[in-house]
Amino acid sequence: MKKLFIALLTLLPMAAFASGNAAHLDEANYDLRDKASLQNGAKIFMNYCSTCHSTQYQRYSRVADDLGIDREIMSENLVFTGVKVGSLMKTAMPAESGAKWFGATPPDLTLEARLRGADWVYTYLRSFYIDETRPFGVNNVVFPSVGMPHVLEELQGTARLLEIKHNEEELDLPEGARIVKETAVVDANGVATGEILTSYLSPDGNGELSAEEFDEAMLDLVNFLVYSAEPNQLERQEMGFWVIGFLLILLVFTWFLNREYWRDIH
Repeated sequence: MKKLFIALLTLLPMAAFASGNAAHLDEANYDLRDKASLQNGAKIFMNYCSTCHSTQYQRYSRVADDLGIDREIMSENLVFTGVKVGSLMKTAMPAESGAKWFGATPPDLTLEARLRGADWVYTYLRSFYIDETRPFGVNNVVFPSVGMPHVLEELQGTARLLEIKHNEEELDLPEGARIVKETAVVDANGVATGEILTSYLSPDGNGELSAEEFDEAMLDLVNFLVYSAEPNQLERQEMGFWVIGFLLILLVFTWFLNREYWRDIH
């Protein structure tokens, strides 16, 4: 037992080091009650993501009904595979072609927000940068060696991953830059020098949207993916409120009933 305890203590610094090198995740403040956001997220997904990625556990008709989109409008503007509006939302790209072009079949995204978390997806979508060593010329801070192109480049533009070493009070970044990771600098002996190595993305400013507009668009896309992962989430939460209320009322009656049963004994 003592040896196991010592081994765990030995691993703690390694775990701290690993977590310190992980990219910072920005908070995704999505709102499933915001129909306009969900509609825009669905539009972005269908126009930029659905060529390669499916949400095959969803139906176009269900999405249209839940998001307040007329089914005819959905069929004419957001269904690009020629299927009926009641069909599952599958991509037209064969899995074999995806594996050939990208090295692996692009995953289905129905449950991606639930698997990775909304913050991860939100940060990932905004963390592509130029990397000429990669097959598609881009990499991603959150998903290193990513195997997909930056399909949202026309909206966001390109960005470069840069680093700056500084004291805590001396950080001066260019306009629009976003910090993605901060690491304490240590010397050859592993002793902290008091300096910080900050990695940041510096946009080139050549996208159709400003940084703020792109962030808002990605929040809409995340909102849609969170909805796709659990379309009944709001109903579940509302039902949970009533169930807890019922159980509390039942508890009161149960307490009085129990007291009545034990009255003669006491």
